[in-house]
Amino acid sequence: MHSMIGKSRLFGVVVLGLLSAGVAAQDKTAAQDKMLSAHDYAQAERFMGYNVTPLVDHDVRRAKWLDDSHFWYRDHDVAGDHVMLMDAATGHAAPAFDQVKLAAALNKASDKPVDAKKLPPLLDYSVKPDGRYDVDLEGKHYLCDLKGAGTCVDVAKLVKTGTEPGVLSPDKQTAAFIRDWNLWLRDVASGKETQLTTDGVANFGYATDNAGWKHSDNAILEWSPDSRRIATFQQDQRKTGDMYLVSTGIGHPKLEAWKYPMAGDKDVTMIERVIIDVPTHKIVRLQMPPDQHRSSLCDDVSCGPDGGWDDVKWAPDGKTLAFVSTSRDHKHEWFRIADAGTGAVRTVFEESVPTDYESGNDAVNWRYLPESHEAIWFSERTNWGNLYLYDLGTGKPRQAITSGDGNVTQVLKVDPKTRTVWFRGVGRTPGIHPYYQQFWKVSLDGGEPTLLTPEAADHSVTLSPDGKYFVDAYSTSTTPTVTVLRDANDGHIVTTVAKADISRLTAAGWVPPVPFTVKARDGKTDLYGIMYKPSNFDAHKKYPIVDYIYPGPQTGSVRGYNFMAASGDNQSLAELGFIVVAIDGMGTPWRSKAFHDTYFADMGDNTLPDQVGGIKELGQRYPWIDLDRVGIWGHSGGGNATADALFRYPTFFKVGWAESGNHENRNYEDDWAEKWQGLLVTNKDGTTNYDNQANENEAKNLKGRLMLVHGTMDDNVPPTNTLLIVDALIKANKDFDLLMIPNAHHGYAAATPYTTRRRWDYFVQYLAGETPPKEYALKPWPWM
Repeated sequence: MHSMIGKSRLFGVVVLGLLSAGVAAQDKTAAQDKMLSAHDYAQAERFMGYNVTPLVDHDVRRAKWLDDSHFWYRDHDVAGDHVMLMDAATGHAAPAFDQVKLAAALNKASDKPVDAKKLPPLLDYSVKPDGRYDVDLEGKHYLCDLKGAGTCVDVAKLVKTGTEPGVLSPDKQTAAFIRDWNLWLRDVASGKETQLTTDGVANFGYATDNAGWKHSDNAILEWSPDSRRIATFQQDQRKTGDMYLVSTGIGHPKLEAWKYPMAGDKDVTMIERVIIDVPTHKIVRLQMPPDQHRSSLCDDVSCGPDGGWDDVKWAPDGKTLAFVSTSRDHKHEWFRIADAGTGAVRTVFEESVPTDYESGNDAVNWRYLPESHEAIWFSERTNWGNLYLYDLGTGKPRQAITSGDGNVTQVLKVDPKTRTVWFRGVGRTPGIHPYYQQFWKVSLDGGEPTLLTPEAADHSVTLSPDGKYFVDAYSTSTTPTVTVLRDANDGHIVTTVAKADISRLTAAGWVPPVPFTVKARDGKTDLYGIMYKPSNFDAHKKYPIVDYIYPGPQTGSVRGYNFMAASGDNQSLAELGFIVVAIDGMGTPWRSKAFHDTYFADMGDNTLPDQVGGIKELGQRYPWIDLDRVGIWGHSGGGNATADALFRYPTFFKVGWAESGNHENRNYEDDWAEKWQGLLVTNKDGTTNYDNQANENEAKNLKGRLMLVHGTMDDNVPPTNTLLIVDALIKANKDFDLLMIPNAHHGYAAATPYTTRRRWDYFVQYLAGETPPKEYALKPWPWM
């Protein structure tokens, strides 16, 4: 399921243990072989991300372009963090500003302390024409003048207006925001506010951001390039069902209620598309029926981390608007163009698929090219994700832009004048790891794409605004990052930005993970994974194995094939005497369409045949893996898969830790389930096409030790998902363990260290058969 980090005030943690007497074989309670000490846990904690990541020097992953020839990046070494500014034309880098002065100025204006040598992760900045700095820090916006003593001002305090988040116009003069179900405008210079719409009412408001599992006060809209029009919608959720959560605290509980459509609901949220003329406030309703609240990429209309309306794109002159409509079950797409003045809509072309359509991996990859009367369209019609050029007049494809095996994952830039497309892709180079992202350019008119990043590594790319340069950070899971500036025409290296140095990391005892391949359930397809072994690994010992799982379908178990000093707490758990693995099974993305569709409409599969087969193959390959002691854990979709694993493979998986699982997708948001499982169908005998994914139906098979964990205010995956499993286990007279975290959302915020330590304890005691130290206290996460 979605991994959303929620923050909440915690009033403690309730632990409900229904202890088992029937799993003594794996408990080994009669004779614990070993008692682990606080020192053992401290050794494991040494490998947590907050301890090892600072030991990697000059690991530059992200660059932010300020203009066509200057970008800034954050460097790091033993002395701390350094914000650097590079001139692409000369290759010269220098400190971007006086960090000590900026930190001092921010400390006066901010309610959070800022250390000049250890900058917060959420720091972004740009330079205004007058030399002042726009600084975004932890979600707040500051205007800083570093001349003289240096001062920063909280922009929200410059004008005495509301605090609603706004979407800035392209000319940066106006912000659009939601108030009382209507759109308003705020003049950036004066703070003056003007109501733009007046007929928005409760649950039928303009630009409202609510997908059920994700909801905020942000406005979902797209400004026209000339800042004169806004494309948005009036969202109708008046008939949508409600979700309720109740907080824990002293006195009367607080009820949180909002609209939350579920799979199979007769009435779900719909949108009525509109274009608003800003100067006249005229609302033009598009001449079409209400559309589904869907996107061609994700299970929301806004998919990216920066918001926005992904499936809507303006013409440069602001006179027309292209958009894609998606059917409720994601099987049908319509590419449409609207006249911004009249609201007339024309369907240009459409595509239907038997399973589900996606417009790319990571990003919506279609583009609107009105000057040449063309559109770029992404399709997996050949079993691989490729780009196609369509004629807007005829609605027919002119030619394939890319072809062959491998996927276009992300279109980064299109230059209509030179007819060039720059894109990221995977699996397109024979002999290269199929998950390594590489960067290419290709002509709109087809032909052989040009590979711009030839190194056999995973490449993260940031293009300059004019498309002349790009910053390329490349690495593998075992080789640290090299960051270079390249020419976007032929990929040659202009200059080296940084080379990561892991000498301090290895001196601290860090060992690299072990990449591996195993065969999939079909006996032919290679599956890729990562293994973590204790730093004091002894090949003469037998180690229990723990499978970290996220089954997809929108991502996989391996968090990335680039270099990471820590991948979650996989290495830390390994330090306690385990082999830890993550395997990207069939049904996860970035491979072929057939690979991705493996368990379409059968979500109870959860890649488990591949997990079991892969672990068995590893056990045959490595005699130090103990196949009699196999554990599994995961969060969200991984929590679902963990419980499923103990129910469907009760003699193979002995111990499971299931966090915040969507155990029953009829109790989850409609968009997710109906995309991957299909629309709900009830048969004459009362059975449904959703029965094969319902964990409560399999709970009676539990034999091993299972911990269920959930936050009581989880507004992504509601806690009723876990309580359904609790109910089924009680009815089946099964022993299990339960941890409900009061007031925690989908992420556990301040309770994360506690939950992590309890998980370590659980595997140490019940899988390794050893005794954990009493109530070891993990350090609070720095970003919580």
